Amino acid sequence: MIQSTSFRPGRPVVFRGGTVLPMDRQRRVLTGTDVLVTGDRIAAVGPRLAVPDGTAEIDATDGILMPGMIDTHRHMWQTAMRGYGADWTLTQYFVWYYLEHGRTFRPEDVHAGNLLAAVEALDAGVTTVVDWSHGLQSVDHADAAVDALRAVPGRFVLAYGNIQQAPAEWTAAPEFRDFVRRRITGDDLLGLQLAFDVTGDPAFPEKPAFEVARDLGVAVTTHAGVWGATGDDGIRLMHEHGFMTPETVYVHASTLSADSYHRIAATGGSVSVSTESEQSAGQGYPTTWALRAHGIPVSLSMDTSVWWSGDLFSAMRTTLGADRAREHLEAHAQGETVTHCALRADQVVAWATLGGARALGREHDLGSVEAGKKADLVLLKNDHSPVSFPVLNPYGHVAFQAQRGDVHTVVVDGRVVKHDHRLLGIDLAAVRREVERTVEHLRSALGEADWRKGMNPDVPETKILDNPYTYTDYRSATTHGR
Repeated sequence: MIQSTSFRPGRPVVFRGGTVLPMDRQRRVLTGTDVLVTGDRIAAVGPRLAVPDGTAEIDATDGILMPGMIDTHRHMWQTAMRGYGADWTLTQYFVWYYLEHGRTFRPEDVHAGNLLAAVEALDAGVTTVVDWSHGLQSVDHADAAVDALRAVPGRFVLAYGNIQQAPAEWTAAPEFRDFVRRRITGDDLLGLQLAFDVTGDPAFPEKPAFEVARDLGVAVTTHAGVWGATGDDGIRLMHEHGFMTPETVYVHASTLSADSYHRIAATGGSVSVSTESEQSAGQGYPTTWALRAHGIPVSLSMDTSVWWSGDLFSAMRTTLGADRAREHLEAHAQGETVTHCALRADQVVAWATLGGARALGREHDLGSVEAGKKADLVLLKNDHSPVSFPVLNPYGHVAFQAQRGDVHTVVVDGRVVKHDHRLLGIDLAAVRREVERTVEHLRSALGEADWRKGMNPDVPETKILDNPYTYTDYRSATTHGR
């Protein structure tokens, strides 16, 4: 475990001479700029800042200093199964967790997944994560989830959910209310959302859960527009009953009609786009192209490490690719050519930072590098990488060139939690041991045959198209012609 006496609590920190992406409306790039952190706030931004005596200095020369990234939808409890479902479809995911094996997870397994996910997020420069924790089948599981989040010096929002019960059931339980009273205390580093989906049942059985959210004064985050699971009827019911608010976060929103997008836009909600997930699992085509057309705010998320990467560099990159691919495809279908990209690199960097802050109602103090805001910062700098130079277009560099290995320093709430590419105060060996115990438990509970079957789903038969051509060796043809 790496410790550092250079960054003791309360000691100011200054980043010297970096290229700063403040994420302001002008999308400025500030070169040769210092950023001073005192307490939990950004105290000043500017060239050659005067700093208090004893300030710790970090050389940001040739680096990019940006706001901490914000992931608005991550099933952290599943992280101990990293890569297990690499070849799954969404149907196989639902069957495994919802129907067959989700109940296998003990509170300590939720703790292990959350702990690993939280550490991984910090390592990749993600300073705030919404833990879309729909595996909380008991309050003991919920306590374990929060214990893990509290053990890591990041900023988290617990999106409390339970896929093993109806939303109206678990939100009405006295033990749930007691949990909220005990564990959600207004701490700046731990917030609360309610996480559940709306099936579109005309009886609107989710209404009591929305009423609980309103009573608690917390936002609802919901998987909306997921092919075969949630759709326009759910959006309509939410709208007709007055439960679509500016705080509501709609995850994926990939298979909705224009009418649903209009309802989201009119009520001020936002969408969490998980492009790696949507383009692989089958929720629908990643929907930023439609969200842009309807003026709906966007944030980014990675969904689950059962399939995909746990960083937002991949999210930015795949989102740009999917959106531009759609734009080109539709133009080609009309016999036209796209000559100017509508979605720009700076926009996806904004979605990964300020977009997440807006979705969480934290735009006033997170998501940008400005004096007075919370000191959640990421320095991208890697002197040992040939990809670290030249930095000609910093926004493009973040979106297309940078990766988690370039995360040099991470600050959360004024605390340096990673420096010189090493996490500080994190016992990674202990995290590994805990995750190994969870994997051993799950493997034993399923049995070796089912464990391997779950990881290696059947491959559907592939039909090769009939080919009207036969191979002719031009050399033979030439020889025979002599």
